[in-house]
Amino acid sequence: MNRIIRNHVPARDLPENLRADIAPDALVTVTIEEERKPLSMAELLSMLEGGAMSREREPISIEEAVRRVRALRDEWE
Repeated sequence: MNRIIRNHVPARDLPENLRADIAPDALVTVTIEEERKPLSMAELLSMLEGGAMSREREPISIEEAVRRVRALRDEWE
């Protein structure tokens, strides 16, 4: 996604319809982002299935997952 950010832009440089009630001498931050078309259900399912099928790691057992979570939790105690 493309994003353009400009900081410290004088509000007087903005078009009137974007400036609204902002004083012309105020400094503003302008962020412009390209909107993306929402995914269809088929596209979303395809992405999810593709991600699940392209795992780089081997699956782990529930016991191993629990051991890893407990080890992470114990780091904070």
